[in-house]
Amino acid sequence: MGTGSTDGDTDDLVRERLAASLRQALRDRDLVATSALRSALAAIGNAEAVPPDHVPAAGIGGGPIAGALAGIGAGEAARRSLSGADVAGIVRSEITERQCAAAAYQRGGHAGRAERLNREAQVLEMALGPFSQARDLGFRVLPGQAT
Repeated sequence: MGTGSTDGDTDDLVRERLAASLRQALRDRDLVATSALRSALAAIGNAEAVPPDHVPAAGIGGGPIAGALAGIGAGEAARRSLSGADVAGIVRSEITERQCAAAAYQRGGHAGRAERLNREAQVLEMALGPFSQARDLGFRVLPGQAT
């Protein structure tokens, strides 16, 4: 999460807006909004995951559990730190992905599915609020991400 820097504060603000929107969607029993917001928060969590080659190697025998590391937290790896621009960019990518899929569903004659995806995109846009223009925050597109 944030590191106290301005960009870290932006990271925290984006997450807080998403989490607050999710709490409201849960209270309202809004399944579409809940789904979209959980998905966006999961995408942020996935982006923070470290590659497997940066995770501590399992120990060799000796303890009661084969392959376990000794000590509490010995097998934990620090999460990657994302900037506020990265977090906003991830949510923006989620929005764009839904809009593109909605257009494809609409062309394919599946208006109901397209409508749901457009609603999910709107929910994320509203939750992102003033951070919706990720490029204004210096967001850079990562390989494999939609723009």
